[in-house]
Amino acid sequence: MTIRILVADDQHLVRAGFRMVLSAESDMEVVAEAADGASALSLARETRPDVCLVDIRMPPPDGLEVTRRLAGGGHPGAPKVVVVTTFDLDEYVYTALSNGASGFLLKDAGPALLTEAVRAAVRGDAMVAPQITLRLLQHFTKARRRGASEPADPLTDREEEVIQGIARGLTNPEIAAELYIAPSTVKTHLGSVQAKLGLRNRVEVAAWAFRTGRAE
Repeated sequence: MTIRILVADDQHLVRAGFRMVLSAESDMEVVAEAADGASALSLARETRPDVCLVDIRMPPPDGLEVTRRLAGGGHPGAPKVVVVTTFDLDEYVYTALSNGASGFLLKDAGPALLTEAVRAAVRGDAMVAPQITLRLLQHFTKARRRGASEPADPLTDREEEVIQGIARGLTNPEIAAELYIAPSTVKTHLGSVQAKLGLRNRVEVAAWAFRTGRAE
């Protein structure tokens, strides 16, 4: 399957750089480029990409609002959104993920991380730049007192272990190795966790873990 990608950034050189990196991958194709939020929304409707790479600071609407409109509803067939930006301010990270983003990367993340974030989004996973992990932990720990409800259907001990691994940024194979179970079993537990908590991806699971103190 070829992953269809829309790149939205107000800097031409950034768009050209992303296109060069992504087009070099045999399973990726850049189908549209946008220099502002309005064009990004319009082109997303026209070209129906699988993944949108969206900058935050663009002519209106900004990338955070574009993310909300494209991915916030969780509608079937909606594109995945990966926010790629120069700015890693806490409020940007939190808002982007809350608005439905399937990843948050800095522009200096490098080609390997960029392409992996795109593939992770398509798989239904999510990727956050490693250097942002501590910021997320600090932000969600402060926000914990504002409430994060426990599921009506209690989590099992194994599901709790999987959640803690996700909050530490481990991949499914890494969690599997640590717990001496198969990666497919980790995926099953993660699906159960998401269903019980009403969450869409592993980033939201990690955020929930931070808010409830499970990541400490």
